[in-house]
Amino acid sequence: MGAEPSRPVPAVPAATAVLIRNGPGGLEVLMVERHHEIDFARGAAVFPGGKAAAADRDDRLRTRCADAALDELQRSLRIAAVRETFEESALLLARRRGEVLGAESGAALWRGWHARVLASADAFVEMVCEEDLELALDLLVPFAHWVTPEVSPKRFDTHFFIAQAPAGQVAVHDGREAVDAFWVRPADAMAECEQRRRVIIFPTLCNLALLAQATDVSAAMAAAGARSVQRIQPTLARRADGKTVPALPADSGYPALSPALMDQVAR
Repeated sequence: MGAEPSRPVPAVPAATAVLIRNGPGGLEVLMVERHHEIDFARGAAVFPGGKAAAADRDDRLRTRCADAALDELQRSLRIAAVRETFEESALLLARRRGEVLGAESGAALWRGWHARVLASADAFVEMVCEEDLELALDLLVPFAHWVTPEVSPKRFDTHFFIAQAPAGQVAVHDGREAVDAFWVRPADAMAECEQRRRVIIFPTLCNLALLAQATDVSAAMAAAGARSVQRIQPTLARRADGKTVPALPADSGYPALSPALMDQVAR
């Protein structure tokens, strides 16, 4: 008898925030550069995000979320996206007394709470409650849903949400999970990857290509609201040169990446 085929590693629920703003040259998106010593996408430029935590389903947050119509799963995924974005970039999609937090309030929360939140997701719940915050989940719009191929040793079931960045708040990085936080036009980020000046993984490149179709925040948000988000699980294909590259379904709705970018993916 032959050996039974190994089962795929379960995909861990995760969430990512695609925060955008209007810059002098057009639409810009927030990206962070992951630390070179972490265990996933080390050194890569990505959108802020990470694994969902049990604290994201804490009952105390139910009454502190702006979008009451969400079911528990969708609410917890959006909370995870907000929490991870605060951890990695200091930006916080939240309100106090009906007003979206500005520069001064955001900076004060980062100074007072970041170390604790980074150490434990439970501290994020405590921060929201003690600081009398309302998480602005209503500002997040579904953007994409990607699942890592079954052959991968580490897999994620990642929901991407797009939102306009809170005006006035300043993105910073902590030097632990992220070693840089920066705003960039999607096309410029792709060009930097093509020129081997920046490492960007395949899902991020595809979502940058999708985002690059919009000229400003209004267009990007309108396109996301009108698009039906489908579950994307890439397959692996072998090219003529023998290198294995990820491939998307023909009806994925994503623009094709340039051959030069696919060469970077195949490295």
